[in-house]
Amino acid sequence: MTVEITNPWTGQVDYRYEYFDAAAVEQVLARSQAAFPTWSGLSLVERGGFLVKVGANLREHRERIAGIMSAEMGKLHREAVAEVEKCAGACDYYAAHAIDYLADQPISTEAARSYVTYEPLGCVFAVMPWNFPIWQVFRFLAPGLMAGNVALLKHASNVPRCADVIAEMLQLAGIPDGVLGVLHVDNATAAEVIADPRVQAVTLTGSDKAGRSVASTAGQSLKKCVMELGGSDPFVVLDDADLDLTVPLAVSSRFGNAGQTCIAAKRFIVTEKIADAFVQRFVEAAGKLQVGDPGDAATTLAPMVRADLRDELHSQVSKSIAAGAKVLLGCVPGMGASHYPASILDSVKPGMPAYSEELFGPVAAIIRVKDDADAVRVANDTSFGLGASVWTTDKARGEAAARQIRAGACFVNAIVRSDVRMPFGGTKSSGFGRELAEHGIHEFMNIKTVYVA
Repeated sequence: MTVEITNPWTGQVDYRYEYFDAAAVEQVLARSQAAFPTWSGLSLVERGGFLVKVGANLREHRERIAGIMSAEMGKLHREAVAEVEKCAGACDYYAAHAIDYLADQPISTEAARSYVTYEPLGCVFAVMPWNFPIWQVFRFLAPGLMAGNVALLKHASNVPRCADVIAEMLQLAGIPDGVLGVLHVDNATAAEVIADPRVQAVTLTGSDKAGRSVASTAGQSLKKCVMELGGSDPFVVLDDADLDLTVPLAVSSRFGNAGQTCIAAKRFIVTEKIADAFVQRFVEAAGKLQVGDPGDAATTLAPMVRADLRDELHSQVSKSIAAGAKVLLGCVPGMGASHYPASILDSVKPGMPAYSEELFGPVAAIIRVKDDADAVRVANDTSFGLGASVWTTDKARGEAAARQIRAGACFVNAIVRSDVRMPFGGTKSSGFGRELAEHGIHEFMNIKTVYVA
């Protein structure tokens, strides 16, 4: 099957490629199986040396990689460069810390010696999304490779060159053939790969719908999986918030990456006392965002990745307006092949898509509440549980609210972000398992008890 890659800004077909046939898939799987004994047999110091070289390659080629991201999924050039740098940092981090994370852990028992040791599982199959096409991969790849696992990557169909350039960075570092295998395949073939006995575990970043499908397939084969799914993150503004701090970061959290971020602020839950002041300043700041070519340094709001996803977002917006939401900004498809303007809806209520569904694009939903308790109630009134932020000049008050919000991460006076030093993941329909930090490297390992009487 031929796949066409359309530039999100120009609407022109930039690239065509073919899905792998059965023979090509088998070849990749066989190479992966053959690579595991050699790769897992290396010492942590040796694997770390390779990973440091990968990080150096990413930095050396960052401009080219950023250009690929901008062309394939429309990311602003400066955001793309920052993403590549973050991946290089993850390589350095795990190269430096994996020895401590994977050291045997002595356990005091009646035995002469007893301890926990960590062993790689084998081949981890990753199904990855387009919105952070390099970072999402390295979130699992850097710890996975340091753990001694090998990897298979099925990237989103619209970012094939991002997948290929990641493989190139590993090849340039001298990492053996088969340690990372790229599979350009459709979803049906991906399901077959999950069931293949040579695959030991599965990780997916994507929508909750995709997660349910992949987790079900993995479950049928009794394979460990990690699911990092969607979110409808609350951005809770308490009545003593510093708006000079809060408003610019609200704009950044909602409209960065054209709003196409699982941990972006989506529901702005604002207490009544400060609501009018916050909304006025938020609308004014968001209205200054400059749309345009993602490669242009003057552009501050990128296009959405595809026209069909823009249309799906606009349908959610239109239904919310029909149900009584008030338009404060935007909410009409704009210029470019798949652009949607910075948009803000006020008076969002239960029953509206903007209240209960993930808006995966540059649309903010304002929900006005009475007080702290009401804000926490609304923050938890969602099927998702990925991230949340609370904004207040009283840090103890903010932390108290954050501890009551059911999510994988709660930030006080800072926007939610993934950080290689801290575990990342969600709860409820936002998935299960953790990436990054020590927790992430342990997810795809056999945690083995050794007892010597």
